[in-house]
Amino acid sequence: MSTPVSEIPLFEVRDLHASTTDGIEILRGVDLVVNHGEVHALMGPNGSGKSTLASVLLGSPEYLVTSGSVRFRGDEVTDWSPDVRGRAGIFLAFQYPLEIAGVSVINFLRQSLSARKGIDLSVLELRLSIMDWMARLGMDPSFADRHVNEGFSGGEKKRNEVLQMAILEPEMAILDETDSGLDIDALQVVADGVAEVRRDRPDLGVLTITHYQRLLDKLRPDVVHILVDGRIVERGGPDLAARLEAEGYEAFRPAGSTAGA
Repeated sequence: MSTPVSEIPLFEVRDLHASTTDGIEILRGVDLVVNHGEVHALMGPNGSGKSTLASVLLGSPEYLVTSGSVRFRGDEVTDWSPDVRGRAGIFLAFQYPLEIAGVSVINFLRQSLSARKGIDLSVLELRLSIMDWMARLGMDPSFADRHVNEGFSGGEKKRNEVLQMAILEPEMAILDETDSGLDIDALQVVADGVAEVRRDRPDLGVLTITHYQRLLDKLRPDVVHILVDGRIVERGGPDLAARLEAEGYEAFRPAGSTAGA
């Protein structure tokens, strides 16, 4: 008897091990399950493997999955390429968004949406949708015609990532340190933007990778995971982040483990 779709996890990571292409193991058995509509937070010290996990979940060729699996809506996607995962509905907001010279935001989104959904919208149709979302995200409409991330401030780059998430309508969004380098006001704008997208798409699953409780105070995650030395060593509710703030990562480091793995 088949499992009802509603009971199949949106995103499921089981005993995931991954190494760099020169054989250095970074992820040492990660287990993670995100259901439809849930927000999960992943926290950990520098060198724990947080950004590596984000890259591996999107299929980056910089890393090799040596064992374990990644499943999306019940499908095994461990061997899928980044573009296939993106078209299927998995989205990554980068910690350091790249500049793309000569490509306007609107043309970038038009090509991305065409690849994601097979919809070839006219520039006018897409502009109307972008203008609506820019208003909802508090963005200057002139950004639609600027080259992607060229001359953007840190906060503008992160808002542009949220705009992409809104337009492309993924089912699973991975936010790799979206709060990195943001002041309090910019952080609030980005958090409000993520909340606005979730209001529009309540089934969206979110995994946000962060160092700071201040973002979690705004996103209110359902589950907080602590990653140390390539393994999730603790998980719990939002109170776990508060405990982490008070005790530091050393309190969660398994005996005999090494720092900076």
